[in-house]
Amino acid sequence: MFCFLNCRSLPISLLVLISIFGLSRSHHFEPKYRFHICSSPSNNTANSNLGSDLNGLLSSLSEASSDSFYNRTFNGLYGLVLCRGDMNSDYCHSCVSAASKELGDKCRLRVNATIWYDECMLRYSDKNFLGIVELSPRFLMGDSGNQTLPDDRNIDGPALLSQMASEAAGLEMMFKANKLDKRGTRYGLVQCTRDLKSSECGTCLTALLEDIRQVYKARVGWRILGPSCSITYEQYLFYHLPASSQGLSGKMIAIITISTVAAVAILASLLYCLLLSKKRRGEQVLLRNLGDAKSAELMKQDLHSQDRDNDEEMHYFSFITLQAATNNFADANRLGEGGFGPVFKGKLMNGEEIAVKRLSVKSSQGHDEFKNEVMVIMKLQHKNLVRLLGCCLEGVEKLLVYEYMANTSLDAFLFDPVKCKQLDWLKRNNIINGVAKGILYLHEDSRLKIIHRDLKASNVLLDDEMNAKISDFGTARIFGGKQVEASTNRVVGTFGYMAPEYAMEGVFSIKSDVYSFGILMLEVISGRKNSGFFKVDNKQSLLSQAWQLWKEGKEEEMVDPNLVGECSLSEALRWIQIALLCVQEDPSIRPTMSMVVLMLGSKSIHLPQPSKPPFFPIGFPMSADQSSMTLLGTGYLSTQSSTTTSI
Repeated sequence: MFCFLNCRSLPISLLVLISIFGLSRSHHFEPKYRFHICSSPSNNTANSNLGSDLNGLLSSLSEASSDSFYNRTFNGLYGLVLCRGDMNSDYCHSCVSAASKELGDKCRLRVNATIWYDECMLRYSDKNFLGIVELSPRFLMGDSGNQTLPDDRNIDGPALLSQMASEAAGLEMMFKANKLDKRGTRYGLVQCTRDLKSSECGTCLTALLEDIRQVYKARVGWRILGPSCSITYEQYLFYHLPASSQGLSGKMIAIITISTVAAVAILASLLYCLLLSKKRRGEQVLLRNLGDAKSAELMKQDLHSQDRDNDEEMHYFSFITLQAATNNFADANRLGEGGFGPVFKGKLMNGEEIAVKRLSVKSSQGHDEFKNEVMVIMKLQHKNLVRLLGCCLEGVEKLLVYEYMANTSLDAFLFDPVKCKQLDWLKRNNIINGVAKGILYLHEDSRLKIIHRDLKASNVLLDDEMNAKISDFGTARIFGGKQVEASTNRVVGTFGYMAPEYAMEGVFSIKSDVYSFGILMLEVISGRKNSGFFKVDNKQSLLSQAWQLWKEGKEEEMVDPNLVGECSLSEALRWIQIALLCVQEDPSIRPTMSMVVLMLGSKSIHLPQPSKPPFFPIGFPMSADQSSMTLLGTGYLSTQSSTTTSI
């Protein structure tokens, strides 16, 4: 059905001749008929003059067709004409004349009818439809072929159209045409009848896009034509006249073209020489002005080169796709705000919900950290790790696209006085076991040995069934096969969850994550936040309180009152003991995550007595985690700017 001529390789002079030839033949223009629909024949004997009234209306519409949009009334009949926004008056008149004749022949004695051509639409009715959004009847048409790229997922084209629809609704012409240069050029066009308000135009186009999402989401080209708006998407250029030529007659275009052809031919030769002379200078200017955009492209190339041996192909989203998915990053879609930038809920044109982490231009997360998060998580496949769907690198924009987690994060439930009641013992047990298995996978079962370094409640996401998934790998580190520990002078993470050897000396290992997991376990069993490393307002930290109650044999006081009666006391106390084993001061005697998983899954395994956990000196920084995540607490967020320090 669809084909196109690739003109990019043709000489300039030949292109000029083709253009002139096409314009000179404008009098041979024939509009492309698509579809028409008529109502049932009228049985109203009172309207005996319907035929003559219809002829009068159609004649009036045809005579007034110098404008691209107009409406008329004639003896109780309402009529409307809309020409495509790139049509000049001659083309518009030809199309409307053909439409009037067609409806006059095929819809005589019908009280309403609509006809669509590629270049125009005409409709009439005995009911006043002006200023009313109508979606029926509508005509849908798609080609017979599917996407040529199976991993394309047809998200970029509809996203382009969604953005165009938003723009068209605010334009006087309510018309927008554009192209998408990504994995092959595609062309899109959206248009509304101009009797609608801006908001009504947007509503109409959005409804048609939803139809396309359900019907033709896998097609490389399609069109949907309605009485109030229309959308066309093709892999060839179908809007062949620029909008700037509107209002010019065919004769005027021919005169202008003929009078300038000689100058164009001369200028073409001069331009060729000029381009050659400026080529090197232009390349130098381009390199100077690329800046962050060049850096982003280099990063993308870097990611591509490192992904060659990866089983999963990294999907690169276009920025306009993510703009459309998030409604231009609307505040209503904002999930939260982190130190690296905001996170937004989005919906792709195939219906898939996503979470988009948009790094602020001023973010402290730079090239290496962004690349680190992408390269680490794209190599991981586990049900208890959040899935990275892809990324976007365009100009200064750096965005990560994750699967959307309907219940945000663990801290949004655990520390909320109302939502916490939804976390019964079964759900908490499932969450802790899921996190433990996710960390075990990172440490021992994945192709890489990965230290997360920022495990906390806000980085544990919950899906619609409250299953836990670990997120935020921006600070994760990859260890070699035999590597046991590493050190850094740049400590990143969250106070309150950091192991003492890491917080004080910059030394980290798999046992650092074990310590953080122990703190998380205490929070889950108690329903309380770990307030930090020392007393504030005569209140103990969660860790010091847990140790004191353990030593006094009163550890049952640590259990969340909401869990009383739901779980056996012995099982809850076993949890507290496992948590205290994880937070012991000496990392060498903390259990590995494989041992933790065994202890959680089997009551027959004997648990050793824990040793005293670390207590930090007065003056060591308090946890900023509670103040840095005041929105929805989603673990797509990273709070490095407010929770890290350098030692």
